[in-house]
Amino acid sequence: MSDYKIVIPARYASSRLPGKPLIELAGKTMIQHVYERALETGVQDIVIATDNERIQREAVSFGAEVVMTSPDHENGTERIAEVAEIKGWDDDVVIVNLQGDEPLIPQALIEKTAESLINYPQAGMSSVCTPLSGNHDAFDPNVVKVVLDKDQFAMYFSRASIPWDRDGYKDGTDEITAKMPVFRHIGMYGYRVSFLRQYQKMEVCALETTEALEQLRALWYGVKIHMSIIDEPPGHGIDTPEDVERVEALLAGK
Repeated sequence: MSDYKIVIPARYASSRLPGKPLIELAGKTMIQHVYERALETGVQDIVIATDNERIQREAVSFGAEVVMTSPDHENGTERIAEVAEIKGWDDDVVIVNLQGDEPLIPQALIEKTAESLINYPQAGMSSVCTPLSGNHDAFDPNVVKVVLDKDQFAMYFSRASIPWDRDGYKDGTDEITAKMPVFRHIGMYGYRVSFLRQYQKMEVCALETTEALEQLRALWYGVKIHMSIIDEPPGHGIDTPEDVERVEALLAGK
């Protein structure tokens, strides 16, 4: 399937790894590795969105299309919304947000994110989750959980352990509930352009700032988010110097 578009937001500024998209991994910059993962899908429209000229020059050097965007965006969703406006894409166009620090992202995960929007026209956004089996992750606030309805639309995202097993957890526990699946949210997003146009007019909501989860803004305003379920998390992303060494070894082995 290739009836969707891919946008790769790439920022130079990073509190933990400045210049992250330009880090070299196994002989290529990270942004080139991510771009090559996008090419594997066969999608025709692949855009790197950045506000940095060094990233622009690097992307042009390996043949990518680059759209220069405002430096004032707070997140990748806002940057992608600007790309959609610049490109003049229609409301029903589906876009996958392929983050610029995921050089090991599998093709199937990109395609699943797009399929949710293509197959569920009532959805404005799509994302991905995977069943949790580890007890620690279920109660770790750094691991975001999501509760789904019967059609796999997101009902709520939280850093808390949800669903909360009233009877099983009432006396305190360190074991995950066995009554129903607990899903970990994976931060892979797809958008319909009509949603991105709405998003630019949505004010930040209290729910979003309380949990520090930007996807809650969409739910707050009644946007439906369809979730694909995958069996295991995708390959390592890069946030720390230790991640660089780990991912470079994996790429070299590949």
